[in-house]
Amino acid sequence: QVQLVESGGGLVQAGGSLRLSCAASGRTFNTYNMAWFRQAPGKEREFVATVNWSGGSIYYADSVKGRFTISRDKDKNTVYLQMNSLKPEDTAIYYCAGGQPRWDHLSRPDGYDYWGQGTQVTVSS
Repeated sequence: QVQLVESGGGLVQAGGSLRLSCAASGRTFNTYNMAWFRQAPGKEREFVATVNWSGGSIYYADSVKGRFTISRDKDKNTVYLQMNSLKPEDTAIYYCAGGQPRWDHLSRPDGYDYWGQGTQVTVSS
């Protein structure tokens, strides 16, 4: 059983930075792809970024490329999302996800088995 807990959300001004953390329980974390998704009220859950088990393969949504960085620390069982140059349209609840998705489901919510409760990120203009 894997549990994921996000933290680090909050209110930040446009252009600012924020780092989200996702703490995972269970050693199986090290075998999982990890991903970040986000969802605003009334909108679909949107892919943000993913990193594979080794940390060697990383993919980003076009909307965050060059601004966000995903990383993982296996010793701490934690995945991070460093968010820079934040924009108001980044406002959403951010969710951490883990699983072993098909290669062509890396950006799909149904590709992941475990989810955190989410952390709110609000970017003011």
